Amino acid sequence: MVSPPEYFRIIRPHSNKLVVLVRLLDIIVIGLTLWSILDLVDVEWDNKHTWWLLIAIVGFGVFASFNQLYRGSRGMSTFTETKLIAISWFCVMLVMMCVDEVYPLIDPIYKQYFWLWSLAVPVEIISWHIIVRSVANLIRKIGKNKRRVAIVGATMLGAELEKIFFEEETMGIDFLGFFDDRQRIAEDRNTYDKATLTGDIDQLIALAKEGVVDIVYIALPLRAELRIRSIIEQLADSTVSVYYVPDLFVFDLLSSSLNNLKGIPIISIHDTPFYGVDGAMKRVFDIIFSSIILIIIAIPLIVIAISIRLTSPGPVLFKQRRYGFRGEEIIVWKFRSMIVLEDSANVVQATKNDPRVTKLGAFIRRTSLDELPQFFNVLQGRMSVVGPRPHAVAHNEFYRGQVKGYMLRHKVKPGITGLAQINGYRGETDTLEKMEGRIQYDLNYIRNWSLWLDIKIVFGTIFKGFTGTKAY
Repeated sequence: MVSPPEYFRIIRPHSNKLVVLVRLLDIIVIGLTLWSILDLVDVEWDNKHTWWLLIAIVGFGVFASFNQLYRGSRGMSTFTETKLIAISWFCVMLVMMCVDEVYPLIDPIYKQYFWLWSLAVPVEIISWHIIVRSVANLIRKIGKNKRRVAIVGATMLGAELEKIFFEEETMGIDFLGFFDDRQRIAEDRNTYDKATLTGDIDQLIALAKEGVVDIVYIALPLRAELRIRSIIEQLADSTVSVYYVPDLFVFDLLSSSLNNLKGIPIISIHDTPFYGVDGAMKRVFDIIFSSIILIIIAIPLIVIAISIRLTSPGPVLFKQRRYGFRGEEIIVWKFRSMIVLEDSANVVQATKNDPRVTKLGAFIRRTSLDELPQFFNVLQGRMSVVGPRPHAVAHNEFYRGQVKGYMLRHKVKPGITGLAQINGYRGETDTLEKMEGRIQYDLNYIRNWSLWLDIKIVFGTIFKGFTGTKAY
């Protein structure tokens, strides 16, 4: 079952005038910073500087939106906002450097000014965002710009909302309490603070009509349709904003989002996070990262290939049949590390001191060097740099009936490394419990995917994922 934080992540906050103002001022900061630096060093503005600015403005707008920087400061910590700004600007710099390789924009004489600008912009944006946040928080602390909120339904869902309101003080929420007709049942629940059970629905309606309430969240179960409809109709005779929070805790959500199909609101239950812009970003990252890595490891690849050829008979590469995106069969490449070259109908995982593994094979398996050819699979589009590790076909057929949600890992491309691998689930999975643990990490990766998560997993792999006691 999906966790509460993941559930609430699918509810996208609506935009407001402050967000539009912040976007506009970010653009002004980027432009003014560049102009100020060039003016300070007495460098005349030319067409290339205009291209710098255009790429930076468009790029930052795209990456900041992609990272949900502009979803609103209510409920977002200063650290999170700072991190999102830094990541978004870092991505802009990567794009500009890639463009510069094809169409030179950064003259050597201007390079020092370019780097000064690239360092100054995030500092300026972060600084003024902190100022805006501080002013907004100060206004809320003195009782201004606060919203008076009530929750209908003393349920687990309502309790999670209450928890968020109290943990995120910067949201500017003045929580009035729970309102529930079934007070005896509500008092028996242990999911909320009993002191916040304020009254019944009639009392809430009266307060709403008096203008005491600004927002009402209805957190009743889906089966309570008639009660929900009645409450909404009664609240229509007031000026409160009404939000219904559907009880989706009963579902195992995977990469869920709110969508609209010809005016019909729909919520995805099981989906892939890699459609549209997200998918394009993931693919661009895969291509750029894999290309860089293959250039760096070109000589080690040749050395390993020659060593395999000299130390044991057979081909250098081992081609494995695996299931990929949407459960389609793909061919995955690895350096051959065993004397057994073909997939078996009954999969037998490599174990400690496995006689099939060659001496060189034991080393390259333990250090993950056998998986380096998979960067070519990434460039082919069969795999991704980060994602659930591909399992043998026979493995899939066995475990899909043993582990709940096993096949959902195929909502994304398999990866060279993954969240499970940097958390100890690397190598042999000789028990059902180990496989269940690995699958949970795979599904959590899909639920919580972001470009930043991919980057963290890559660094995690570098520092602790290449070697392990379970890799035989």
